Amino acid sequence: MVLSLKVIADKIQGELRGPDRRFDGIFTTLGHAREGDIVIRHWIDENGVRMGSEKGVCAIITADPRGDALKFAEDLGIPIILVDRIEFANAFALRWAIKKFAPGTRRIVVTGTNGKSTTTHMIYHILKSSGRETYTNTDSKSEFNTLIDPVVPAQIAGEARRRELEYLVIEVSEVQGWLGRVMEDHAYLMTRAIDPEVVVITNVALDHIGLVNSIEEACWEVSGAVRAMNRGIAVLNYEDERVRSMANLNKKVETFFYGEGTSVSYREDGIYIDDGLLLSRDDLPFQSRHFIQNTLAAIAACICLKLPIEDIRAGVSSYKPLERRFSIIHEDPLIIDDFAHNPDGIKATIESAATMNGRLWIVCAIRGSRGKEINTANAKALAKTIKDIDYKLIVTDSYDVVDDLNIVKDHERRAFLEILKEHGIRYTHYRKLEDALMEALNRASKDDIILLIGAQGMDPAATLLEKILKAGVTDQC
Repeated sequence: MVLSLKVIADKIQGELRGPDRRFDGIFTTLGHAREGDIVIRHWIDENGVRMGSEKGVCAIITADPRGDALKFAEDLGIPIILVDRIEFANAFALRWAIKKFAPGTRRIVVTGTNGKSTTTHMIYHILKSSGRETYTNTDSKSEFNTLIDPVVPAQIAGEARRRELEYLVIEVSEVQGWLGRVMEDHAYLMTRAIDPEVVVITNVALDHIGLVNSIEEACWEVSGAVRAMNRGIAVLNYEDERVRSMANLNKKVETFFYGEGTSVSYREDGIYIDDGLLLSRDDLPFQSRHFIQNTLAAIAACICLKLPIEDIRAGVSSYKPLERRFSIIHEDPLIIDDFAHNPDGIKATIESAATMNGRLWIVCAIRGSRGKEINTANAKALAKTIKDIDYKLIVTDSYDVVDDLNIVKDHERRAFLEILKEHGIRYTHYRKLEDALMEALNRASKDDIILLIGAQGMDPAATLLEKILKAGVTDQC
């Protein structure tokens, strides 16, 4: 499948600047590029062009050539393909990689606002643990689910060269943007490129406020994955009214529901398929409500793939959660770490922790460089969820551990803390994550529960806690 740069430029609605060439490498990032590859990069400057030239790349695709990048590329003889929408290039790269390296694979897409990483990873585990050669782009930090860079196409190419892939389980972010611009129809574009036989929709809620400004917009973006299907089955959460309504969007596909009132449901003693008990409550990797929803979604997807029930049962019961998914990282006191980063995730995680015995200490990281709106929404969810429970709240900027892309701005901090004050929520605020953790460790009793919630600002917490505990600087631990 050898293409020319002119053909590629036409396919992605781009303009070729420089000589046409035959392309026989892969699409990848600048840092991982090798001779003959095409680099896809949102922006590039003279240094990036120089690096590409030194690596011998075939071409560079970009939406934003900065400084003298174009002149520099012309002087070095490096073709540049200019595009208005970089997501067209990444969707093309994904489609091309699958057709070239994994054309015979069975493909599953998972999207939604919450729970898609756990659902994706559980499907992957069920397939892998039953001996099937499987690839997934999901990791503990959800770094590759955005598909706004060519990492996944490059990974598929690399994996397919080492083994014959049977399944691709790909997590697709429901909404994406770049520098404040919404990448419209992200889920639609990427799902169309993947051409899956099964699409799983977990739920619809507001998360990327500023990219979408209403629940209706969020629902439309999520539904893109169903609208993009050419075949197969849409696996839908029956308990979410907006997801349930997606059954009527695409006449090309069948619908399979999971959740209360369906053939794949949770009852008091475990998970049932029709009226048969598949897994008892004690055999489940999670027992909190929102994670049980993810488990139901994974089971439903595997039923649609026609996997043997015994393979599904064994895969779910042996599943180990992703990091920062209601993970217990210490005992005495019990410390739970969760990637709760939007209103629904915050509410569900706190409600699950509150069912345990003991006072709840919550250490919450403000979302840095994500804007006032999402922090206002997160603070409201936090305030409304804890107002009727026994809690101690510690809020942190985590400025000692985050990078430049995740620094909490003054207006974000003010927005978050003002909401807490408006709701009469008592809290302590620390700029540094280490200080916030020390406060919780020093003041919590052994019967209390410490819950760590937040996105990038809380990612380093487990490592910091290990250091603090080893140093033996707390009174109780």
